Amino acid sequence: QVQLVESGGGLARPGGSLRLSCQASGFTFSNYAMSWARQAPGKGHEWVAGIVSDGSDTYYADSVKGRFTISRDNAKNTVYLQMIGLKPEDTALYYCAKGMTPTISSMTLDEYDYWGQGTQVAVSS
Repeated sequence: QVQLVESGGGLARPGGSLRLSCQASGFTFSNYAMSWARQAPGKGHEWVAGIVSDGSDTYYADSVKGRFTISRDNAKNTVYLQMIGLKPEDTALYYCAKGMTPTISSMTLDEYDYWGQGTQVAVSS
């Protein structure tokens, strides 16, 4: 069965950095796009970043562009989210999501069929 397990969350200072990882299993990882999304306290789900199956294209929400970098290692079945310049408004539960195709056609959460449990990120001084 498909499993997505996130790690790497924690507490960071404003301006600090964190690197999230998502270990995937139960499907052919290299065949599917992957994304990261988040849900802040009291708010809805927000798509954050996406990467196509071979890693050749990446996409970002305007709120994180220039600060977050998504990458993947298909040999390790892992997708990463490097976050720098963290802001208090980045505080959220971050989770990875498996796409249904190799590509990304919209920067929304509509194209994903499995999600992990998430890893908590808190940004505070």
